[in-house]
Amino acid sequence: MQVVKRTSPSSVVLNTAEFLLPILYSITTTIVMCSTLLIQVTAVLGTWLLYLPCTWSIGLAAEPGCLPDLAMLALFGTGAVLMRGAGCTINDMWDKDIDRKVARTGNRPIAAEEISRFQALVFLGGQLSLALGVLLCLNYYSIVLGAASLALVVTYPLMKRITYWPQLVLGFTFNWGALLGWSAVKGSCDLSICLPLYISGIMWTMIYDTIYAHQDKADDVLVGVKSTALRFQENTKQWLTGFSTVMLTGLMTVGISSEQTLPYYAAVMAVGAHLTHQIYSLDISEPKDCWETFGSNRTLGLILFSGIVLGNLWKGKNKTDQTEDVQQ
Repeated sequence: MQVVKRTSPSSVVLNTAEFLLPILYSITTTIVMCSTLLIQVTAVLGTWLLYLPCTWSIGLAAEPGCLPDLAMLALFGTGAVLMRGAGCTINDMWDKDIDRKVARTGNRPIAAEEISRFQALVFLGGQLSLALGVLLCLNYYSIVLGAASLALVVTYPLMKRITYWPQLVLGFTFNWGALLGWSAVKGSCDLSICLPLYISGIMWTMIYDTIYAHQDKADDVLVGVKSTALRFQENTKQWLTGFSTVMLTGLMTVGISSEQTLPYYAAVMAVGAHLTHQIYSLDISEPKDCWETFGSNRTLGLILFSGIVLGNLWKGKNKTDQTEDVQQ
């Protein structure tokens, strides 16, 4: 007669725990280790530079006399944090061997082998899944438009290996929100406004990221990667002046196309003054000065956003006054 051995509830719990604990430990370890990466990829300054073109576009799309859609600003802010993180994770995965040779980036978790590429890939999957959730909150046109930017996000880190103009590709990538913000509010892009805004944003990125690249130019030469800093060298200020001219021309075009008012044009003038100060005072041979000048661009972006908001409120006041005059 065969004896059936019964399993006690306590042994079932123990066996389950023995099975689950290693898995939970692995997941927890990955999350904890990747949290150090998360600190790097959600660096506040980079997120702002990605987010600000979105705010410009959302602000311009607001109805005259109205504030920008706060819910849309919050949604795009969340998306900026997630996509900035995803972009940096992709960049660090591509650049593992390069980063370890550069003093400023050698301690990044993937380069320092604190996090494996597989762990980073899992982490990236989580970031992109959350970002997709944000994107799906938008209209169909904007979902397709937003998804199209992923190709730029993935390929940008490779550009420094093949061209001296990776900053241009970064400009295409970082300023996609200038198109997406408007379409999220209006349902499609008005190219008479969105295109010059996008071009202005690209020129802005060319300015601040060329300045940023001057920090690493010595290491870049040693490891064999390219940048506009190496391309322009001592002619950097002349190039930055040219980019600034195109940026300001684009912003003036935006103002005319969107029938902007005095506060907007005052903000554009302030942006021009800010750029002039950046270029005039910049010391491209001093990494600390390059970093501080680069960082000042958050203020520049906020100045323009403030001008857009105030200009739109002023526009509403003007229309109200005109209506009252007609009624009288």
